Amino acid sequence: MEKILKLYNKYKELINYVIFGGLTTLVNFIVYFACIDVLAIHYLLANIIAWFLSVVFAYVTNRLFVFEKVNFSLRSIVREIILFFGARLLSGAIETASLFVMVSLIGFSEKISKLAVAIIVVILNYIFSKLIVFRKYQK
Repeated sequence: MEKILKLYNKYKELINYVIFGGLTTLVNFIVYFACIDVLAIHYLLANIIAWFLSVVFAYVTNRLFVFEKVNFSLRSIVREIILFFGARLLSGAIETASLFVMVSLIGFSEKISKLAVAIIVVILNYIFSKLIVFRKYQK
């Protein structure tokens, strides 16, 4: 048990990102598939709706549980929100463009395409969050 705790503490940020990134992806997929299957919304609009809701969820969980930011000043939060949404807008655009190519141009299933593209998006989002949005500043 001690070894597990030691490993967890060593890789806490990455482990928490995998957990909360997985939950964010789950939120994204549930909303996306519900929009397509239940509400009969076009797959690109469904992706935009799912993106927005999952980004809000991701910001809160990343800030509090993954990168453990404790600065709650208005300036800090506004800066992070702008950077976070900007970075997620970029990865969301990459995701939407990839879905368009895979579904409309190549003819793959919108569900399989969503799953395939998600892997790239999760990796991009971690890199953006770690290196840009929640980076630790040297004093």
